[in-house]
Amino acid sequence: MIVLSTDRLSISFGALRAVDRVSLEVEEGLVFSIIGPNGAGKTTLFNVISGLYVADEGRVLIAGEDVTALPPDKLARRGLSRTFQNLQIFFRMTALENVMVGCHRHEATGLIADLLHLPAVLQQNRRSRERAMAALARVGLASMADQPAGGMSYGALKRLEIARALASEPRLLLLDEPAAGCNAVETEEIKAIIRALAADGVTVVLVEHDMRLVMNVSDCIHVLADGHTLAEGAAAEVRNNPAVIEAYLGVHGTREAALAVG
Repeated sequence: MIVLSTDRLSISFGALRAVDRVSLEVEEGLVFSIIGPNGAGKTTLFNVISGLYVADEGRVLIAGEDVTALPPDKLARRGLSRTFQNLQIFFRMTALENVMVGCHRHEATGLIADLLHLPAVLQQNRRSRERAMAALARVGLASMADQPAGGMSYGALKRLEIARALASEPRLLLLDEPAAGCNAVETEEIKAIIRALAADGVTVVLVEHDMRLVMNVSDCIHVLADGHTLAEGAAAEVRNNPAVIEAYLGVHGTREAALAVG
């Protein structure tokens, strides 16, 4: 089943064509990576797919439904969740409280019920806490649930963001540079999480510059350059594609990709 597809998606900022007629299809339960040089349009494409930007042309479909004009909250209710390139953490809150923020799509009580502390609110809070704890466990942070986020390591914070995205129980998870700034050990932790999520049936769409990570976890890789599609295929096809080597990988990137092991 195709969980996510874009049909000739385009968006411009003034004279800059940031995304230029990009079409792709992401099958359920796979890890689909989007790579390319800086300025290729990767994060812009993510922002259009996740409803932060509205496309000038083309369509975005989730499970066959046209969701091109839907805002992020309605996309979340259709099973889409994402992380961002830069940390978006509430540092004065605990790890658990940060993840509970991501449970909002499952919560239905209103302001008056919250103010009156009605039984339904208490039950809902308990369910949200359980859901958040389960998300923390999936990224290996259950033991840090009650720690303030401000005291956590950078790598743990990157995993915390993934946990918060998982709290909404998405079928489609967009990860924007999840290993950016991480050391080798932290990157391995991220890799294991991505693999486990895919094994659990979560469809992962990944934007990442770490070629070892990309080549190790991806079922399919889509290459962007100057806003348009340059190539798409399995890891071996992409890393040996002359156009991709010239436009993006270069000698160093090709060596890093070749060093990737399963």
